[in-house]
Amino acid sequence: QVQLVESGGGLVQPGGSLRLSCATSGLTFSIYAMGWYRQAPGSQRELVASIYRDDSTHYADFVQGRFTISRDNAKKSVYLQMNSLKPEDTAVYFCNGLGATLPWGQGTQVTVSS
Repeated sequence: QVQLVESGGGLVQPGGSLRLSCATSGLTFSIYAMGWYRQAPGSQRELVASIYRDDSTHYADFVQGRFTISRDNAKKSVYLQMNSLKPEDTAVYFCNGLGATLPWGQGTQVTVSS
């Protein structure tokens, strides 16, 4: 049974940093391209960052230069380092395979506010 468990969210002031983690189980993690997604209240879920099997990465324009995605195949985990956070980054953050091919986890809430 595939499971995705996100963690690391919280309340942070504008300009602050957070590191999100996503632990996976029940899948051959190393063969998956993975992504971090987010969903703000009243908005659709959107792709934030992606990392491929060869560790190449891609970022949405609105996080380029501020967020860094990484993976650890031995730990079957993917991470999102978020720096210079803005209030508009407030959302629930989820990990999934690219194309959202896996069952969604519960996500982790990130709130950026002073």
